[in-house]
Amino acid sequence: MKNVAKAINLIYAHDKGLYGRNVTVAIVDSGIYPHEDFRGRDGLRIVESVDMVNNINMFYDDCGHGTHVAGILGGAGKECTGVAPLCNFVSVKVLDKQGNGKLANVIRGLEWIKNNYRIYNIRIVNISVGTPVFKNYDEESELIQAVEQLWNLGMIVTAAAGNNGPKTGTIGAPGISRKVITVGASDSNNKYSGRGPTKSCIMKPDIVAPGSNIISCSNIRGKRYSVRSGTSMSTPVVSGAIALLLSKYPEMTNREVKIRLKNCAVDMGLPHEIQGWGFLDIQKLLKE
Repeated sequence: MKNVAKAINLIYAHDKGLYGRNVTVAIVDSGIYPHEDFRGRDGLRIVESVDMVNNINMFYDDCGHGTHVAGILGGAGKECTGVAPLCNFVSVKVLDKQGNGKLANVIRGLEWIKNNYRIYNIRIVNISVGTPVFKNYDEESELIQAVEQLWNLGMIVTAAAGNNGPKTGTIGAPGISRKVITVGASDSNNKYSGRGPTKSCIMKPDIVAPGSNIISCSNIRGKRYSVRSGTSMSTPVVSGAIALLLSKYPEMTNREVKIRLKNCAVDMGLPHEIQGWGFLDIQKLLKE
């Protein structure tokens, strides 16, 4: 995470005392293991955990993907510090131990968020899971509708661009929706990041952030950290930046956040279907 922090100018936020305090993020993934880096002065920062796969009433992650995502977004370890290390989490498990997920479980998870977001004050929904470019329009439409309902209720939804690049038109659902912030990977030596436009000619991704060889929290007891790559890792970098922004400006709407991200992204000189608006820069994002 140190290389990521340097690349996105994260130190600017932490030097200003912005750590994502009082911002709750729903992680729609494989669960979150109660890693020591998710503990704050008041105890575990995972305030709720729901399981759409096995219906187990406990904090767990039998895959590791969700824990890694959560660590990037809000881990608070001395060795490995996430973007918003004082944020809170709601874990919505929709992936199994192999990291696979049924569409029905994803939609059930999004429905749970819709029905409970006020209870936990969920401001951000991080979806580092996605589908291939759908052939079944009905399934795609159902997922998009579920995601857009959250946006319409005022939540900020971030979604991974997917790892099906470098061809154009390789962003799957829900990242193809206009009502999400779709995140690609910026790493120039990797061309896996999904690319736009969508089949409806919507320009995507929206923004890019580091996503390769990211060190973050592990779900394995005795192994504190692991390394993963992909747009799944880029997405929580952006979600964490949004948590910092909301900790500074808690009244900001999702539309205002999206416009600010667009205006503050750094142009990398690449086509829009690769870089979107550009590269995330937290210093620019948080400056007056």
